[in-house]
Parts: sequence; C-alpha cells; structure tokens
Amino acid sequence: MNKIVKLGLILFAVSAIVALCLGFVNGITVERIEAIATEKRNTAMQAVLPADEYPAVEYTGTDSRVDAIYKAGDKGYVVQCTVGGSQGSITMVTGIDTTGAVTGISVLSHAETPGLGAIAGAAGEKGDTFRAQFAGLTTAAVTKDGGKVEALTGATVTSRAICNGVNAALDAVKTVG
Repeated sequence: MNKIVKLGLILFAVSAIVALCLGFVNGITVERIEAIATEKRNTAMQAVLPADEYPAVEYTGTDSRVDAIYKAGDKGYVVQCTVGGSQGSITMVTGIDTTGAVTGISVLSHAETPGLGAIAGAAGEKGDTFRAQFAGLTTAAVTKDGGKVEALTGATVTSRAICNGVNAALDAVKTVG
C-alpha cells in the first residue's frame, strides 16, 4: 500500500511540473501565435477580395459556422467560417462581392487527410483548380448534389464541407446588407 501511494505522489508531482512548464511556454508564445494567425488571415483576405482595410462588421445571424465578417471597402465582404470536414474543423475565408457572388476562397486551417481532403487548402495546381471553381458562384454544391463544384477525388466530404462554408458565408452577407 505504501508503494502505491509513493508512486501516485511521484506521478502527480511529475504531471504538475509538466503542466506548469506547458503553461509557462504557452504564456510566452501566445502573442506570437496570435500574430501569425492574424497575418495568415489578412493574407488570405487579400487573396479572396483585395482591399485597403477590413473593418469587422457585427454579425447578428444565428449560424454558428460564421466566425466573423469583414467589410472589404466598397468591394464587398470577407467572411470567416469554420465548418466540419471529414477529419475535423476547416476554417476558411470567402470573399463576396457587392452582387452577392463569390470572388474566391482560402482555407486557413484544417485537419483533412493529406493527399485527399488536404488538397482543398494546399498550394499547387489541384488545390488552386478546386478553389477557383467557386469564383462567380452565388450558391455552392458539388456536382453529386446537383451543383457546379467538382469534388476532390476521394474527398467528397471535404468538398461538401467547403461548399457548406461558402453557403454559410453567402447567407451571412445577406444579413448585413
């Protein structure tokens, strides 16, 4: 019985020390991580709908997939959404012009399968071709569902998730004008 208590206390002490070290490192790096995420989002917003600035717009809708809406000057809006993919969440931005058409999409983060669903956010011909399909659309659906978007081979769930994010963005913009 004494050995069990001793081993339990040792395990607790080691766990507490590791937790304190992780908390300390997180405290040191949190600002840098946020700065990198902001820079990545700003670069993505410039790619989908270039503007001088992107002031945040209050979103009063109820769609939990919509993270934020930004006004892209007089060109339209950029909407950040998080949708469920096949392996986890996909965070993306969608540019929408003043006519209500998609100007472009960019994937900020995902946990999709490498070589399949991950292509949706990857640089390169396949990823660029997939994302380019959304330009000009006013509603998004894969061809299997009667839409115009060719799903990524072997990644229909991811393709549908991206379409859901685009549709959420389109609907969100309708609520702000």
